[in-house]
Amino acid sequence: MSHIVLAVGATAVCLSGSAWYLPAVADLRAGDDRPRSRRLGALACVTTWAAAAVAGLLLFAPVHWQAPGAVAGGGAAAGILLRSLARAQRARERRETERCWSALPPALPAARSRGPRRVLVAWTLLALAAAPVLTALRGPFG
Repeated sequence: MSHIVLAVGATAVCLSGSAWYLPAVADLRAGDDRPRSRRLGALACVTTWAAAAVAGLLLFAPVHWQAPGAVAGGGAAAGILLRSLARAQRARERRETERCWSALPPALPAARSRGPRRVLVAWTLLALAAAPVLTALRGPFG
């Protein structure tokens, strides 16, 4: 297979990946408005997609196969490392949040409410019971 076919395929994949890397770029641009774990995850996403894009561009150039492969492999390794760091940071953030919430006094028990499914079933049964009665009251020529 020639470099051009792979380059066009890599370009198409990178363009379709915008559903992942554009929100990640927005998270990175938000800065301190996002938690550190989310920014690390976004950096992992952007790094991996950027490596794929650079590897695709290298496929257009007359270089040996090892260059795009090294770029793609290095980007994947960096993305995995960053994603692992993001997961560890997220676990620390969750522990801290749980510690903060556990320091608060317990809340009063909430009033028990009917579940939304029960309410839906009740209204459906009421409508099924009322439909023939309303039809009979309306008369045959309505």
